[in-house]
Amino acid sequence: MTAQPRANWKGYLKIAELTCPVALIAAASSSERIALHTVHRETGHRLRRQFVDSMTGDAVDRDDQVKGYAIDRDQYVTLEPEEVESTVPANDKTLLVKAFVGLSDVDDVYFDRPYYLVGSDRSAGEAFALIREGLRATRTAAIAEAVLFRRARTVLVRAFEGGLAANTLHFDYEVRSAREAFAEVPDMTIKGEMLDLAGHIIETKRAAFDPGAFHDRYEAALAELVKAKLDGRALPAPPRARPKPPADLLAALRESAGLTGAAEVKRRPRKESAKAAPRKKAS
Repeated sequence: MTAQPRANWKGYLKIAELTCPVALIAAASSSERIALHTVHRETGHRLRRQFVDSMTGDAVDRDDQVKGYAIDRDQYVTLEPEEVESTVPANDKTLLVKAFVGLSDVDDVYFDRPYYLVGSDRSAGEAFALIREGLRATRTAAIAEAVLFRRARTVLVRAFEGGLAANTLHFDYEVRSAREAFAEVPDMTIKGEMLDLAGHIIETKRAAFDPGAFHDRYEAALAELVKAKLDGRALPAPPRARPKPPADLLAALRESAGLTGAAEVKRRPRKESAKAAPRKKAS
């Protein structure tokens, strides 16, 4: 039997008077990536970071280092370690559910880190299954509050396969305004053949999402580079052609759709479908 991954956090999921012991397990990890260190080119020795005073250039010992908040150029309010520690909220190890929302109510831009939420011991069995099946049957997600890793966090909990998935959420002040980001996007309406061609191209490439079909080309190239260096081989430089915007957008669409000349994609009546609950937009 495969051992369960190490939990990043253990506590309790609490809904009203229902309490279930749970554990958070990171759903994604970068630990398998190739790690590169900074070394001295001449000696091959690994280099060590050192903090120095920006004005004097002198090295500063760890005991003399404190946190500071910039109030002006080269002016800081210094905060002692115990002062910073006093701001960390009390941790009662509880994911306290505050509300239930529709699965599509929370916009993806608020998603931070993904976790699997599992029962942390045998006593969790029935309560854990009840919460999972309740969320699945009602197609809802729970919004909970907790202190995780020394910070107060909002967490979205939903049914996922045989257990629960939990996503920490960004606070509203952390999400940049979509209105400001798209302020320079021209307000244009696309219709007619161009829109039909775009729809045709999308339909011909429609597929189910398969994460295994996508590969980290950088990681693979880096691994090959390290292997080549160990073997004393030189690798040819990869081509770096940059795509150029088409001079004729309609012609590019026709070519992408496999059409030539003035041939058109047959317009099919669009099927009416039930509208999903609107997602909240970052503003």
